[in-house]
Amino acid sequence: MARMRKEYNPNTVSRRKRRPIIYIICEGEETEIKYFKHFRSRNCLVEVTPITSKHKAAEHLVLHAKGLIGQSEYRPKDGDEIWCVFDCDDNSSESLRKAAEMAEKSGYGIAFSNPCFEYWYLLHFTAHNGYISGADEVIRLLKSKDHIERYEKNQDVFDLLLPNQPEAMRRAEKRLEQLSRDGVMAMSRDSNPATTVHKLVEYLNRQNQVKNF
Repeated sequence: MARMRKEYNPNTVSRRKRRPIIYIICEGEETEIKYFKHFRSRNCLVEVTPITSKHKAAEHLVLHAKGLIGQSEYRPKDGDEIWCVFDCDDNSSESLRKAAEMAEKSGYGIAFSNPCFEYWYLLHFTAHNGYISGADEVIRLLKSKDHIERYEKNQDVFDLLLPNQPEAMRRAEKRLEQLSRDGVMAMSRDSNPATTVHKLVEYLNRQNQVKNF
């Protein structure tokens, strides 16, 4: 007599464990999104999800970060994280301070650049610590000889930067240490130039089982 087949019970079926999701809320529409998409990997222990924000003001971006995820799941207890990526732009030091406080209270990470995200790119080639007037000057410096001479705004240059990433991280951290010694808040208009993007990059690199370099 043939054996009776057991009824399907979904509660007893082992399910594949969901990878934590790292939501990266970006002020920029292209440059930052293109850059962070490169951290996606089958070997990565987390799912990297860059999201464009329409909010340019630091406070508003942080305040609405969770809402920008939309219908996606957000489970901090399961390892999900939110990182807010934005530039100094027209934000006042007070606005930046409030954004930092809100992020800390909500458990969000911040990757801040003064004056712009491309300063992180520049650090891959030189330890530039002198005042920079704005994004246009950063790009002009980035297009110097032996840097990325043909760089254009929103260009995907991740592969060109990757070999120098460890040095850029050291330079970024050294600059923060200098600001700290001088009593200058990193997230302020007075920190020009500075970036904390390397902290997010360092975190994402740790999540890769197979290192990029």
